Amino acid sequence: MKKHIILLSTVLFSTSFLAQNKGLVANSQSPYSKLQSVGLEDVKWTNGFWKEQFDVETKSTLPYMWDLYHNDSISHAYKNFEIAAGLMKGKFSGPSFHDGDFYKIFEGMAATYAVTKDKKLDQEMDKAIALFAKVQRKDGYIHTPVLIDERWGTLGPEEVKKQLGFEKYNMGHLMTAACIHYRATGKTNFLNIAKGVADYLYDFYKKASPELARNAICPSHYMGIVEMYRTTKNPKYLELANNLIDIRGTTDDGTDDNQDRVPFRQQTTAMGHAVRANYLYAGVADLYAETGEKKLLDNLESIWDDVTYRKMYITGACGALYDGVSPDGTSYDPTVVQKIHQAYGRPFQLPNATAHTETCANIGNVLWNWRMLQITGDAKYADIVELALYNSVLSGVNLEGDKFCYNNPLNVSNDLPFQQRWGNEREGYIKLSNCCAPNVTRTVAEVGNYAYNLSKEGLYVNLYGSNTLNTKTLNGESLEIEQQTNYPWDGKITLKITKAPKEMQTFFLRIPGWSQNASISINNKKNNDKIVSGTYFKVNQKWKKGDVIELNLPMPVELMQANPLVEEVKNQIAVKRGPLVYCLESDQLPANTSVNDVILNLNSDFKIDFAELKNRKFMTIEASSIIADNSWNKTLYKPIAAKDGKSVTIKLIPYFAWGNKGKGEMTVWMSH
Repeated sequence: MKKHIILLSTVLFSTSFLAQNKGLVANSQSPYSKLQSVGLEDVKWTNGFWKEQFDVETKSTLPYMWDLYHNDSISHAYKNFEIAAGLMKGKFSGPSFHDGDFYKIFEGMAATYAVTKDKKLDQEMDKAIALFAKVQRKDGYIHTPVLIDERWGTLGPEEVKKQLGFEKYNMGHLMTAACIHYRATGKTNFLNIAKGVADYLYDFYKKASPELARNAICPSHYMGIVEMYRTTKNPKYLELANNLIDIRGTTDDGTDDNQDRVPFRQQTTAMGHAVRANYLYAGVADLYAETGEKKLLDNLESIWDDVTYRKMYITGACGALYDGVSPDGTSYDPTVVQKIHQAYGRPFQLPNATAHTETCANIGNVLWNWRMLQITGDAKYADIVELALYNSVLSGVNLEGDKFCYNNPLNVSNDLPFQQRWGNEREGYIKLSNCCAPNVTRTVAEVGNYAYNLSKEGLYVNLYGSNTLNTKTLNGESLEIEQQTNYPWDGKITLKITKAPKEMQTFFLRIPGWSQNASISINNKKNNDKIVSGTYFKVNQKWKKGDVIELNLPMPVELMQANPLVEEVKNQIAVKRGPLVYCLESDQLPANTSVNDVILNLNSDFKIDFAELKNRKFMTIEASSIIADNSWNKTLYKPIAAKDGKSVTIKLIPYFAWGNKGKGEMTVWMSH
């Protein structure tokens, strides 16, 4: 079964190696990665959308989350580390993924430090790292639920049971955070702890039975262990990454809930728990970048087609079902059918009011597509990164940056006659399931690293937003540009060359798949080459300081329909402009009117304008509509009425901004 090649060449772990590996993924020496990361500190937002979001991150979200996770009256995460270190006696409290939540916040802090060089952040991180070092067992093991019992109680057979509690997931986030910290600071104090973890896992999986190994819920450690290999070039870690794939799906008790009912090399469609699935796919993409095993990429591409064309929401969200069953299980006997939480369901099964679409699943979609982009250089993956970031990821945090969504529905209706387990209002702390808030915290801090990539051919421009890029080409030459734009509200983007190599330099500009009739000019002279949507447009010449590339992406309002097999939205319309999906909230409607009663006028003028909410400006879309007869009390079916209801002008807002005006209804899809 093992067809891959393990690269056993070693590379000296030196400062020069560090200089080449300072991005989110250190893939400068990954033989099967077409694109490479720029440094975490190379991109700085200067104004506009992502600068505003980064300011919210640094001034609100990050300090709020850091303080929250030190407040043991709300979150016991930091306190668990203190108890495990022996600083005080106590019991573990909180969800079993609490350790990983804290590592995610730490990662966000490290990524922020890379850009801001705020000494206070550096000091706070060093304090936490010193505590981690006290917690870590001599064999490298670190997982506070077990270590607290080991230090203060009776562990016994509980260790095996607790391995079901996100043990490897927590370790994965530790390794990832440690690599980001190392690249941001140049310090090895956290990386040394991560080496201990990676060594422990290597030894563990050498001896572990498949039954014990399959207890690794939500495999963030796949990404983590590959990143440790890239950072240290210790060949043991690549061997471990291969072993992790080989051992999956080799037991009789595997489940689609954990994507291990069958080996990965037999999986061609997305199944089961969406967060765990997307993390797995991201980790496998990392492994492919190192080994080039064709079967891994073939399966990833097949699964990507299944998700993108049959199982993904218009917002880039994943994981439709609160509760589902394995679509491909061997039996539908009620005693053995596999029940799955927050699951990928059947193809085209995309409910809206009951959509689970956990924020972590949507971030997982970003992580996976980002890695697919690195491997292939194909713009379709950057399209999904952009779609999810602007819509289903940012919807996970309020405009002020201190309240969060666990799930991200596309319809909120007061008339639903049941209470869902997760509410439709953002909270400052989501008890027992606050994993999404730390994930958003690190993701927003790291968006700048998604904006550009380097390759042997030149610079790839993936995301648009006003920023400065100060980096070096793969030949070691300085490259500096200034990007100016009011994207995503406006499609005009200018790239001003500040410094470029003396020889020919190529820029690859992403032409989004949603765009039509894009145009490009260089120093005010129009380029007449054919521009194809959903690809990178190549511009190659010698540059001098002050040269300007201008890209114009028309942004008309677009009315979107779904494949008719998506039964929930048949004959309904969604509104999109550029990368943004829009929605309607009930505060735009007359009293006692539901968003579900709105019939959108397709011939509206669709006027655009700016509005301000919570000190954030965003573009709204005004449209005309009719309010239909809404008398559905004790009625399931009735004859269709003439569309002669009350005419109402409605104002649509970007989906990511919904729910910032208090409790109310919301919908993305509307009748027409």
